[in-house]
Amino acid sequence: MSTAPLDRITIEPNVPATSCVIWLHGLGDSGDGFAPIVPELKLPNNHAVRFIFPHAPQQAVTINQGYIMRSWYDIKSMDLHNRADMAGVLESEIKVKALIQEQIDSGIPASNIVLAGFSQGGVVGMFTGLRYPEKLAGIMALSCYLPNADALPEQLSAANSNTAILQQHGDNDNVVLLSAGQMANNLLKAKNYPVKWQTYPMEHSVHPTQVRDIATCLLYTSPSPRDRTRS
Repeated sequence: MSTAPLDRITIEPNVPATSCVIWLHGLGDSGDGFAPIVPELKLPNNHAVRFIFPHAPQQAVTINQGYIMRSWYDIKSMDLHNRADMAGVLESEIKVKALIQEQIDSGIPASNIVLAGFSQGGVVGMFTGLRYPEKLAGIMALSCYLPNADALPEQLSAANSNTAILQQHGDNDNVVLLSAGQMANNLLKAKNYPVKWQTYPMEHSVHPTQVRDIATCLLYTSPSPRDRTRS
């Protein structure tokens, strides 16, 4: 993977941004895939949340016969214990941390930044958030798993041991099995992370009810106190 900054779609609020959501897409998708969700969230008109939807680099993916596509890391097999290429996960972590630093440099503190991601993007978002050295506003892990499968990442950050984590999964997911998300949830709960688990009647996708739940989560994590009182 290149060390160049990630290309991305940035959606600014109507007022100066005081918080930010960095949202990572799934395998083969791009930032364009999730950018349309912003109006669907129906946040207050005066919300102060900047949304950033980065595009993963193009690389060969083993499980897809080496086809080159946007991917946060190589997927070597469908076996949960041998699925994620950890070298690639670590490279993507560096890129996501650079995105966070850009926001900090622009005046938005880490404590006002939410890391969100779907599928592969959720894997990288959760991994990065659990290890990030400064307190984040929250972590949203959608239809994903831990790259270490049945173990939490090494070098967990004490700064984020109390950070709210939202895990959402489809109960009919045949790409990332429900059990994979549950395994991550059990590990997080065993370490006393404040994690919320929600399931929806869907496959490997996003459900309308889920979008409303995400909006509720964002209103109580990333925006300014002024916005938290509005519906």
